Amino acid sequence: MLRIAAAILLMVSLCAPVLAQTPAATPTQTPVPTVNPDAQNERVQIGLSTDRITITSDFSGADLTIFGAVDNVDPQVSRLGGYDVIVVLEGPASAATVWRRTRVLGVWLNAESMSFVNIPLSYSVATTRVFQDITDQMSYRRLSLGAANIHLEPGDRTENPATIEEFTAALRERKLAAGLYTENVGGVQFLSQTLFRAILRLPADVPVGTHKARAFLFKNGNFVMETSSQLAIVKAGFEQQVYNYAHQYSFLYGLFAVALAMLTGWLGRLIFRRD
Repeated sequence: MLRIAAAILLMVSLCAPVLAQTPAATPTQTPVPTVNPDAQNERVQIGLSTDRITITSDFSGADLTIFGAVDNVDPQVSRLGGYDVIVVLEGPASAATVWRRTRVLGVWLNAESMSFVNIPLSYSVATTRVFQDITDQMSYRRLSLGAANIHLEPGDRTENPATIEEFTAALRERKLAAGLYTENVGGVQFLSQTLFRAILRLPADVPVGTHKARAFLFKNGNFVMETSSQLAIVKAGFEQQVYNYAHQYSFLYGLFAVALAMLTGWLGRLIFRRD
């Protein structure tokens, strides 16, 4: 029986199609101006404490520090605390599917589903103050800023609007519950009238790829400008070698996985057999 089962597994692996990995697309966001045409001379610049983070087997998360400066500040506005900065770290984008479960004969089954395109795999936000004290909700929606306002694009816009809203809320809740969409109120602190520092927490399961750090400057509740920088998060060591081999030589990797499973089963049979 063991030999028959092993042969079936090997035949299935040889017949299984090889899946090609598609590169992640850039997140689709509501178009916004980089600089508000009605703004004055203020400008914001940012710099990351590192432009590359490596993930190893013992990676349990990390703190990313982003430093920034506001140029040409109005001293009077600064003294009154009229400047606010919101910093966002947006992960690489990918497609996502949300399922609605239905109870059938006492068993929960996946029934209806909806697909979304170009969804950021992670999204971390840090602010100087609570959101309602910085600007109004309409500005957040226009800028697609914040976990509650980030634009989530469904694959099929012809669906019932109520259904789209329901599945969009479910996707947002799933990301928040998994700790992939986070908000840190007070995570941005002004060190002087012009210099500020933002701290963003990267979870242990932060996705690999190119992340985009964005800083939004507000003056007395009005959007001034946005600037951005990039951060690379990559695997390192043995995990990276296995990852590269699995995607470059997927067929051979599949054969190796089946052979390893057969060897493990055979060794387990020898160790735990009853004479």
